[in-house]
Amino acid sequence: MIVGLGISALCAFGALIAAVGVVAMALPGRPQPWPVHLMRRGASLAAAAAASIYALGLFAVLTSEQEFNNGADSVPAPACREGFDPGVVQRLSHHRYSYLPLRFDCVLDDGTFYSSDPRYAWMNWMALLLALSGASLAIGAGYMTELRARKHPSYRQKR
Repeated sequence: MIVGLGISALCAFGALIAAVGVVAMALPGRPQPWPVHLMRRGASLAAAAAASIYALGLFAVLTSEQEFNNGADSVPAPACREGFDPGVVQRLSHHRYSYLPLRFDCVLDDGTFYSSDPRYAWMNWMALLLALSGASLAIGAGYMTELRARKHPSYRQKR
């Protein structure tokens, strides 16, 4: 769990550095063409934020799986017992987990299931949206660079 928090904190620190780079685009003396640089820095910010959120969720799932069947009072999985109604916990048959999308589900004897932690839903959606935003910004920056190169007179002479 400590390693997971460390990796997530490292990614969050990278996002903070990228955010400073994005804010620096508002200051005088910014590099030209500034929209392309802004999009590249925004893409790195979104990617680092997505990695931070995903790492946090990934290590939460890993910790929940590691606590299962590891010593006394570890069956059923502690993530499925803590904070839930004792009547529901008595009906647990097993659990299942996934790393993509992040989830740790507790399965009851009738086949129904419930999530051990509702935070996995927002972690999945935020990581996906931030990754897609970063990819869109990176593609947009590449497109703007290509468009600028095509408009430049020396580009036409080389073709």
